[in-house]
Amino acid sequence: MAVATITTQPFDTLPSLKRKPLPAGLPREWYETHNRRLKAMRLAIALLDSGVYHPANASNRRIRSTAARIGIHPPSDTTCHMVRTLIR
Repeated sequence: MAVATITTQPFDTLPSLKRKPLPAGLPREWYETHNRRLKAMRLAIALLDSGVYHPANASNRRIRSTAARIGIHPPSDTTCHMVRTLIR
């Protein structure tokens, strides 16, 4: 069974993934939720790559240590909950 490694390559330098500007004029809550979802997705992918396949194994401490390892700010409790939801 092959195990993927966690990459720390910045999003902007990936060849096929270029950032697009977000649409203007939306409420601030939309942008906050959007960014929270992106962060949760990055963390869920990193946890799955490291072998955490069940939400019960993804404690807040483990999620936050993964965030530190991949170089993003520590997530809130709400974001940690979203990560566990995505792992299901």
